[in-house]
Amino acid sequence: MPKFAANLSMLFVEYPFLDRFSAAAEAGFSAVECQFPYDHRSQELLDCLNSTGLELILLNIPAGDLAGGERGLAVFSGRQTECREQIDHGLDYAARLGCPHVHLLSGLVPAGMEREEALSTYVGNLRYAVQKAGRGGPKILVEPFNSVDVPGYLVQTVEDARRVIELADCEGVGLQFDFYHAQVQQGNLALTFQRHFELVKHIQISGVPGRNEPDDNEINYEYLFGLIDDLGYEGYVGCEYNPRRSTSEGLIWMEKYLSR
Repeated sequence: MPKFAANLSMLFVEYPFLDRFSAAAEAGFSAVECQFPYDHRSQELLDCLNSTGLELILLNIPAGDLAGGERGLAVFSGRQTECREQIDHGLDYAARLGCPHVHLLSGLVPAGMEREEALSTYVGNLRYAVQKAGRGGPKILVEPFNSVDVPGYLVQTVEDARRVIELADCEGVGLQFDFYHAQVQQGNLALTFQRHFELVKHIQISGVPGRNEPDDNEINYEYLFGLIDDLGYEGYVGCEYNPRRSTSEGLIWMEKYLSR
C-alpha cells in the first residue's frame, strides 16, 4: 500500500502550525507536505522535522497575493521579475529543508491574454525554476486545478499538464497528480493515471464531493491504491483534505492500509 504524507496546511489545523508536525508524527505519519509555510523561518520548520523525524516532501512556491485571489504569477509576462524572485525564495527555502519537490502554480489566465501567451510564459518560468534548482535540486511540479474550484486556472486537466511538461522539455519537471482535481474536472481516473504515470512525481488525495476524508465518497481509493502499487509508484501520497471533524478522528480511514 502507498506511503501517506500529511498535508499540514489542511490537516491538524486544530493546532498552531508548528505544533502540527508532532501531531502528524504521533498519528503515524513519516512525512509531511505543506502549501505556503513562508510565515515561518525555514529553521523553525527544520527544528520541527529534526525533533519528530519527519520528512518534508512537498511545498508550493510562493504564489502571489493569495488573499486577493491570485493563484500564481507564472503566467504574467509583465511580472517576470516578481515571479522569479518568488521562485528563488521558494527554492532556497526548500533546499534548506531538504524538500525534494516544489509545485510552481501557473496562475489564472488574465482577461484579454491569449491562452498560448500564458502557456509560453509559464513554460519559460518552469525552465527558469529548473535551471535555478540545478542538478540534484528539487523537482519542479505541475498540478492541474479543476475549473469548478479554481475557474480560469491555466492548467485544468492532466492533458494540459502533460503539454506543459512536454513544452518545458526538462528532466527537472514532473506531474503532481491530484485525484480530487482530476475527478472533479474529468473523471476516468484509473485510465488517466495509467496514461500519464511516467510523468508522475507526487500524488495527492481527498474525497469527492466535499474534499473531505478519502473514505465514503465517489472515488474507489482502495482500487486506486492497488493500481498505484501495481504500477510501481514509490513516492508518497499526500493527504490534502478538509477533515469533517478533528483530524485524528477522521484518520480511521487510513488504519486498514497501514495494517497491511
